[in-house]
Amino acid sequence: MDDQSKHIRFFTGSLIEIQRLQIDLDEKEIPSMIKNNFQSGMRAGFYGGSPSQVELFIYQEDREKALPILETFKEQMGI
Repeated sequence: MDDQSKHIRFFTGSLIEIQRLQIDLDEKEIPSMIKNNFQSGMRAGFYGGSPSQVELFIYQEDREKALPILETFKEQMGI
């Protein structure tokens, strides 16, 4: 990754789904980042999103490497 690397939204789901997918990506050394507006809002003392709309971001250049992992994940989860 370099200074020009861009994050893209890779998957949206519940926190449990996101954490499971993040483990699968970590095993293949694909870095990811979670954006959880619901949890952020709760910490700030107000409602800030939906618990089923947590977002997982990856670097754009990792997309092709990550897509087969996402497909396997979806099959396993019945999504």
